[in-house]
Amino acid sequence: MERAGGVADAHFIYGFHAINARLRQSAGSVQEIYLAAGRQDGRSRDLVKLAEAQSVRVIATDPSRLDGMAGGHGKAARHQGVVARVSTGQRHVTLDDVLDTLAEPALLLVLDGVKDPHNLGACLRVADAAGAHAVIAPKDRAVGLNATAIKVACGAADSVPYVTVTNLARSLREMQERGISTVGADAEAEKDIYGVDLKEPLALVLGAEGDGLRRLTKETCDALVRIPMLGSVESLNVSVASGICLFEARRQRSLA
Repeated sequence: MERAGGVADAHFIYGFHAINARLRQSAGSVQEIYLAAGRQDGRSRDLVKLAEAQSVRVIATDPSRLDGMAGGHGKAARHQGVVARVSTGQRHVTLDDVLDTLAEPALLLVLDGVKDPHNLGACLRVADAAGAHAVIAPKDRAVGLNATAIKVACGAADSVPYVTVTNLARSLREMQERGISTVGADAEAEKDIYGVDLKEPLALVLGAEGDGLRRLTKETCDALVRIPMLGSVESLNVSVASGICLFEARRQRSLA
């Protein structure tokens, strides 16, 4: 069954991670899925099964057409042989929406008051690359997902849920109640990022440019870690720091 909505009010997202996430969290926004003709591997079969369960049509498509759908990002290595047409418009996603649909230990990026849209967009790109399940930020004292952030994200605003919360400290406590360890990045922490266990369900918490974590956020975290700095600079851009932390978590999980 084809979902309602025409081409004029839709755009394309691509890659297994992005499309599986959209099917689990907002299946009604997925109009059609285009899968490279002839694919019979496990990832493809799992995607087709999930789409069928949500009554979303899957169409076998020539790979060259998928390149065109993916536009400027359209190399086969990027779209992985699967593209979806989804309804335009930002979705309101809650933390529970994300956590209730996870098939692996949570990996979340929490941003405490990032005010630069370029940094937010870069953080979304990093989160997508590392396979993070969501980016979480407060509604106030933060930039929000504006047009600049979406443009800098280069598609990651569609593939990574962006969750805004009213009270960040309370949301961190809710994560803790659901068995998620909250680890904050702080330059003064005793332990470094490479010396802590990041394999379990995890929320990595990073602060705003220059200011770092707010006091209450820092006090709410289960643990604080620092990124070893060997040169003369005192701090890193928040998107760079996010990448270091997220990919260290992924490295540890790949060895488990």
